[in-house]
Amino acid sequence: MLGLQYDSTSVETGIRTDWGKTGLRIVWTQKTGEGYGNGVAALGRWLQFDRFQSKERLTCYEAETGRELWRSESSVVYGDAYGYNNGPRCSPVVDGDRIYTYGVAGRLACVDLSAGQTKWEIDLNEKYNVIQNFFGVAASPLVYGDLVWAMVGGSPEDQRGLTINDLPRAKPNGLAMVAFDKLTGEERFRVGNYLASYAAPVIRKIDGRDIGLVLVREGLLSFDPKTGTELGFTPWRASSLESVNGASPVLVGSNVLVGEAYEIGGALVNVSDAAHKTLWKDKTRRREQMFRPHWTNPIVVGNRVFVSSGRNEPDTDLRCVEFDASIAKDVGADAGQNKTTESLTKLVWSVANRDRMTGIAIDGHILWLGEYGMLQLAKIDGDRYQVVSEMDLGNIRSPQENAPLVIAPSWAPPVVSHGLLYVRGVNRVVCLELIPDSK
Repeated sequence: MLGLQYDSTSVETGIRTDWGKTGLRIVWTQKTGEGYGNGVAALGRWLQFDRFQSKERLTCYEAETGRELWRSESSVVYGDAYGYNNGPRCSPVVDGDRIYTYGVAGRLACVDLSAGQTKWEIDLNEKYNVIQNFFGVAASPLVYGDLVWAMVGGSPEDQRGLTINDLPRAKPNGLAMVAFDKLTGEERFRVGNYLASYAAPVIRKIDGRDIGLVLVREGLLSFDPKTGTELGFTPWRASSLESVNGASPVLVGSNVLVGEAYEIGGALVNVSDAAHKTLWKDKTRRREQMFRPHWTNPIVVGNRVFVSSGRNEPDTDLRCVEFDASIAKDVGADAGQNKTTESLTKLVWSVANRDRMTGIAIDGHILWLGEYGMLQLAKIDGDRYQVVSEMDLGNIRSPQENAPLVIAPSWAPPVVSHGLLYVRGVNRVVCLELIPDSK
């Protein structure tokens, strides 16, 4: 979902920048079920994971035409306690000829790409006694080597039977992250005595070494994805019981940037040594804070961070935050050592659009998608927000029916693959032509 490097960046070039009055060409659309995660494009396929009535369904389409090839279904029992929809929050992960899905109620499954046959499946909530989180399972799994890592957050056996109402007294049991053999589903490693959050884990190379990074319920955990060894931990969580750690960690240089929108904002952490070192953290007053992503994905370009900052519509803006140049170099724990934490960041620009946005950096631009379907292409450089083209998908009628092409909320980041742009709303995935076919 976040791209090959887990950084919301595409290497594709040749994008269309002048969209004209009618916008990008609509290639195809398909109805979806309940869910918040976007699909994934791989090997000429588009894999969409949603819920239809009492079943979670993985559907395989031809990426260029939207023609359905197969579907794979499994039963699910989940009711959202806060009135959000009951579908999957996680996106599928493709590795070779296998697809890995992680359902809202904790079902981790491996499915064959060619025909949709289930190779293995595990009910992680049942196996590891996961006390249901406020918003279900929402952190997509990741594949590393011969392992598939999943955020679990299980509790001890003496707490089995507790419900979501008992979550305030849930205890961790060394199961923050669990690794499984990707071919058999057998457990290989477990790491982290913490509970689960909603932020997808990532693996990034730091000082020449692959390091797993995950913002669990209690804070930032770093671990060795090869051995399952915990490397370090930094507490980072708002005091509010129902607060959300939902945005994945990103790198600014060789340092890790994490944030939340409820209370404490952001922090920049060096994880090179066994003991994490906090280089910068936000101010105490929320109105003065620089970095407050809720569940939206921050995008880093050099020493600038582009982020939709804020918890809800009334207090959200799109902004560009610039870190001191020393932070963006591979200088490790000594970055910015002669500067105050306040002088390490500055707000370059902000746009009070009140529309939470996700995006992807591509070909010198950032492609932003607002939760109401506004698609904007903006320049990366400059000291102000410069929109090059835009297309309001929420005000375009579907070719198949008299309804908006994208119905809010559109919370999943857009996906670009082989020149095609994929966007989803509440009940539809839309494929658009971003890079014209040169044939």
